Amino acid sequence: MFSGFYTAASGMLMNRRALDVTADNMANQKTPGYRSKRLVRTTFDQQLVRQMGGRTTPIGQGSPIAIVGQEATNFEEGIIIDTDNAFNMAIHGDGFFVIQGENGEYLTRNGNFEKDEEGFLVLPGKGYVMGDAGPIEIGEDGFNVGTNGVIYDNEGGELDLFRIVEADNYENLTVYDNGMFGAGTAQLTESYPEVYQGKLEQSNVNLNDEMARTMEIQRAFQSCSRAITIIDQMNQKTASEIGKI
Repeated sequence: MFSGFYTAASGMLMNRRALDVTADNMANQKTPGYRSKRLVRTTFDQQLVRQMGGRTTPIGQGSPIAIVGQEATNFEEGIIIDTDNAFNMAIHGDGFFVIQGENGEYLTRNGNFEKDEEGFLVLPGKGYVMGDAGPIEIGEDGFNVGTNGVIYDNEGGELDLFRIVEADNYENLTVYDNGMFGAGTAQLTESYPEVYQGKLEQSNVNLNDEMARTMEIQRAFQSCSRAITIIDQMNQKTASEIGKI
């Protein structure tokens, strides 16, 4: 009976975590460049086998208890839309903008930039947008960006080049909130994709899929909850019958 409790309870915890991930995706559906996430499920015995270097457990001694394997990120490119805002940038291809924050550098596909009071290009609430020469300064007289990522002043003079980097393994990136990433253990190299001015890449969240997944998770959560109730009732009946003996 106790194994049934553990199995159902682990299912409830797993589905609660999956619901949190889905809710985060839905909350960021309008965040430019956001990458949707999925919860990868596994079981305790499968995780133990991996940690034991592939040594298997005896037949019949495996565990059905569900645990979180990892959160997988979908790095598929989102739709690029026109905004007619000169400060908006979109990357077409592989790579991330580099943002210098208070606690280090961040990587993002969010090109919803603005100009601060000192004339620097910034991602609001995150930090300075980086170029090859450091934080990108665009001044007060306007600027233009070529599809090669080079930034020009209104007279055609070259100001800087967007610093865009590519990771050798996306799974090694550190995932932060709101579509931000850290280098983690990934190796970063310079990348030169196309850069579009006056456009934004949308998130790759499919709202219809997320709604359907939410209903599926809620049903699974309710099933686990009912299973716990039934097991508890069976335990109480068993204890009552034993008490009569």
